[in-house]
Amino acid sequence: MSEKLFNLQSKYKPSPDQENAIKQITGFINDGYKFQTLWWVTWSGKTFTMANVIQEINKPTLIIAHNKTLAAQLAQEFKEFFPNNAVHYFVSYYDYYQPEAYVAKTDTYIEKEATINEEIDRLRHAATQDLLTRKDVIIVASVSCIYGIWDIALYTEQVFDIRVWENYAIEDLLKKLVSMQYRRAASDFKPGNFLVMWDTLEIYPASSETVFTVEFWWDEVSQITSRNYLTGEIYEYHKEVTIFPAKHTVTTKDTIEKIIPNIKTELEERLKYFTETWDVVKFERLKTKVEYDLEMMQEVGYVNGIENYSRYLDGRESGAPPATLMDYFWKDYLTLVDESHMTFSQIGWMHAGDRARKVNLVENGFRLPSAMDNRPLKFEEFEEKMVNVVSVSATPGKYDIEKSTSNPEVFYNFDPIKDWVWKANKDCRIVPQMMRPTGLLDPEIINRPMEFMVDDIMKNISDVVEKNERLLITTITKRSSEELTDYLLGNWVKVKYLHSEIETLERLETLKELREWKIDVIVWVNLLREWLDLPEVSKICILDADKQGFLRSESSLIQIIWRAARNENWKVYMYSEQIKKLDLSKYTKEEDWLWRVDNGKLCNDEGLIISEAMRKAINLTYYRRNLQAKYNEENGITPTTVFSEIKDMWLKSNKTKRDYSTLDRKSVEKEIARMELEMDIAAANMEYEKAAELRDALIDLKKAKKK
Repeated sequence: MSEKLFNLQSKYKPSPDQENAIKQITGFINDGYKFQTLWWVTWSGKTFTMANVIQEINKPTLIIAHNKTLAAQLAQEFKEFFPNNAVHYFVSYYDYYQPEAYVAKTDTYIEKEATINEEIDRLRHAATQDLLTRKDVIIVASVSCIYGIWDIALYTEQVFDIRVWENYAIEDLLKKLVSMQYRRAASDFKPGNFLVMWDTLEIYPASSETVFTVEFWWDEVSQITSRNYLTGEIYEYHKEVTIFPAKHTVTTKDTIEKIIPNIKTELEERLKYFTETWDVVKFERLKTKVEYDLEMMQEVGYVNGIENYSRYLDGRESGAPPATLMDYFWKDYLTLVDESHMTFSQIGWMHAGDRARKVNLVENGFRLPSAMDNRPLKFEEFEEKMVNVVSVSATPGKYDIEKSTSNPEVFYNFDPIKDWVWKANKDCRIVPQMMRPTGLLDPEIINRPMEFMVDDIMKNISDVVEKNERLLITTITKRSSEELTDYLLGNWVKVKYLHSEIETLERLETLKELREWKIDVIVWVNLLREWLDLPEVSKICILDADKQGFLRSESSLIQIIWRAARNENWKVYMYSEQIKKLDLSKYTKEEDWLWRVDNGKLCNDEGLIISEAMRKAINLTYYRRNLQAKYNEENGITPTTVFSEIKDMWLKSNKTKRDYSTLDRKSVEKEIARMELEMDIAAANMEYEKAAELRDALIDLKKAKKK
């Protein structure tokens, strides 16, 4: 039996439902199945289940989330579950990032511009270093883990050790550090720097919060310690230490000298093409840029944009996938994909969006064709790199279903009430986790006509205020949220509205006000955006529930229904159009509670239109509600509202807010053009969180332009 790597620590024990899910998932993996899905409901403890699976499978683990915020939350939770293991956070290290791009329509070239978050960069280095030196590692990563970071062989060949009682020429050590992208510190001593003071060498590793102090007696190392870089306090004495490169994009001068002839050959071929097409501008543009890059690489071993030559530096063939974080894992590892219906979709779009931008640069003479090999993984390449996979989702997508069953056709039009009695087995590795430890049931769903929506909402507000509870309303447009809010304010309701133009911190403060009983109602355009922990909310009103679109799709409705799954009295009201003068005698029953009426539409006995998305969401909710009620009865569980602590939501942001007030009008216009392009790229890559943040920044920019 292999050594036990992970030691899960928690005051809780798995509930019977969690225990069943853990047993089935680990069983499928141990039987050699590559892909399985954990199908969970909100507040059923899926993170605890994931932690137990990690402990049972006993392999290094990669957890992928679809945005930085969710990844940070998961990393914190797993650090609490595994305090004695290496749990790391690996996301994009840019606070601000504008990729190199060219807009042909306006003949605008946008240089790469970035602000690196040094703390996140340190965490990335810590993650890759632990992957290379130990096996009890859990990495929580955003989808940036599919981007190339550097060939693992080039990275590891730069690593060297320093040992006590061995002789070293300090000049050679300094040259080695410089070649590994360390810089000699002047006044600001930070990760990736070194200092020399008489017979003492201090190295600040890129992955560490402490400094290695190496003391010499002539050429012999007499002592190595780890110290606090500010106070000098000694934490530990070492017999030897391992020094890793300061950057992942590290290479040697020998490698650069070897690849330059190949780059020059490609340059000559491309220049020949521009000569034949009589394109003098592109000829000169490319020649100037590449020759400058080559000169810088020869002189200092590095150039801004060196990643565009990564294919040559890695020794890859054209079209071969780049090395990513996944290549730093041991050959046998576990992958957990959280919110997989979003994450897989986002990963699938990334390569196409990146390639479109690079093709534009290459065709217009800003980059060599080989620059297109500096890219994220294609989806099929990502699939190949995964070994054992557990997708985790409350609303599994088509991809999850196809990979988790040998007969996916059964699930394409999945309807648990009509078509399916639930059973997970080796042919269907979709494992349910439907019971909440608190005993809370999925909500009752009540259909109401849009015509009398305002009166019904006012009645619901009176009910929740009387019971000292709270209510959420979700609309599909900003205008409707503002108009409804104005009406409610005019009727003395304590209400606020939220939409994309409300800044993040203001949104968080509004949620805090709801929990502190300063307001009773929030009107929201999109309830899908935030991670909500609102046990005070007992009712959700979904306006225009029958409308088609992203915000009213099956998965979106299910997510909205579960947004406030913390209150034992919670109900969901769906408002839709009503068919007037309904004569049911000429229609046929679609199922026990639905009629198929004119134009193929569905309606209930009251003539309220029920979209296909509504039908599936309602059926699934009641299917689970019935199972949960039966489970509670069998186990003597009474549903209980869990009131969590109200935390201070004015958190420090990792992002540096840019000051646009000092820019002139022309500079602001340039910034707007650049930001709009980046937002379009983010949207094309389905990076909705990033696109929304860029939209907030654009609003600030446009305000600065008006001034």
